[in-house]
Amino acid sequence: MAYRTVSGFITDWAVNISRGGLFINTQKPLSVGTPVRLIVSLPGTEFPFDLTGRVTRINTAHEGANHVPGMAIEFVNVDAEKRALIEQFVERLRAEMPPDGEAG
Repeated sequence: MAYRTVSGFITDWAVNISRGGLFINTQKPLSVGTPVRLIVSLPGTEFPFDLTGRVTRINTAHEGANHVPGMAIEFVNVDAEKRALIEQFVERLRAEMPPDGEAG
């Protein structure tokens, strides 16, 4: 996952994605409310695509072992084609997950 900041593009891991946004694992989260340009590369898509979003929540490394440091980003103004790609990817992930209570 790449995203643009004032100082340029940064690449970090997205550890959680849903239809409405994603969580990026980073030791240097941006401030809540910060607009973000995302370059998303999903398995099964030929090319990466751009999305816009905004930071809605941050976890710092100081919050303890139960919190992954990083930031939650809500997607903003996603067109129908990109939303369909995200939804297909999320549904594929859900189908591959074991049912609740089963270890993998």
